[in-house]
Amino acid sequence: MKLARRTFLQLAGAAAATLASSGSTRAEDYPVRPITMIVPYPAGGPTDVLARVLAEQMRGSLGQPMIIENIAGAEGSIGVTRAVRAKADGYTIELGAMSTHVLNAAFYTLPYDVLNDFAPILPLVTTPQVLFAGNTIPADNLKELIAWLRANPTTASVGIGAATAHLIAALFQRETGTQLTKVPYRTANIAMQDLVAGQIDLVFTTPDRLALVQSGGAKALAVTSDMRLAPWPDVPTFLENGLPALSFSPWFALYAPAGTPRDVINKLNEAAVEALADPTARSRLVQLGMEIFPREQQTPEALGSLQKADAERWWPLIKAANIRRE
Repeated sequence: MKLARRTFLQLAGAAAATLASSGSTRAEDYPVRPITMIVPYPAGGPTDVLARVLAEQMRGSLGQPMIIENIAGAEGSIGVTRAVRAKADGYTIELGAMSTHVLNAAFYTLPYDVLNDFAPILPLVTTPQVLFAGNTIPADNLKELIAWLRANPTTASVGIGAATAHLIAALFQRETGTQLTKVPYRTANIAMQDLVAGQIDLVFTTPDRLALVQSGGAKALAVTSDMRLAPWPDVPTFLENGLPALSFSPWFALYAPAGTPRDVINKLNEAAVEALADPTARSRLVQLGMEIFPREQQTPEALGSLQKADAERWWPLIKAANIRRE
């Protein structure tokens, strides 16, 4: 039996309304199953620790487990590719970084658009980089190191892992008029092991390795933060050593695939904000040398603006200075 055109349109409209209503209900009920947080770096590093601290706190707010999935490789781009191809329903999110969501786009041809293929959730923390030197280096402070490097060009080697470390090493050479032999590493952990063993001379990496200094395994000569780190006040900044170009702190943030519903983004944001406010979580992150973004900056809009501003700052500089990944 054929339906009259008016009856057909009425039924079609009712079906569409039902689908829209059910979609809205699902968004209101989110989440109803575990959420995967992709970490595009190996387990055990500071990014992984940040993810696990965050996931444990967010689990309580969301009422669902947060499953950490470490997908390392290609400077983080393999894990980011996995995240961008996930369904935009809030059940796959990614812990991104300035390396993965800004710098990699200047160094590589990527299968995604870092500025448009992701939905920002919020910026989490900044993590400065520390210049570590092996005990075989005949310098106890930054000025002595620079003088020695100038007198001995290409003698010292620097372990390079993520794009951030590569950028800082390139800026360091440019600003100090020195030449370093770059040695690529898959992770900063392995680079630090070789530094302590005397296989390489310098490493730029995160402050959580400063325990090696306390044990006598390495020397910390400078940090890229604007101010000295509270847990390690004896480590001077590059800024106070007259190198303002090396004064910046890379950041970490949460992203979802583009197209994730805004109300889902809001729920994830609220859970992460609550996690960052937890005293135990805050204490743990500070001990790792991480600085939590102020509450007023913990928004999707702030993250989007931060990422765009860093792209506008670093992409032309990297191109103009001809900084390349070996």
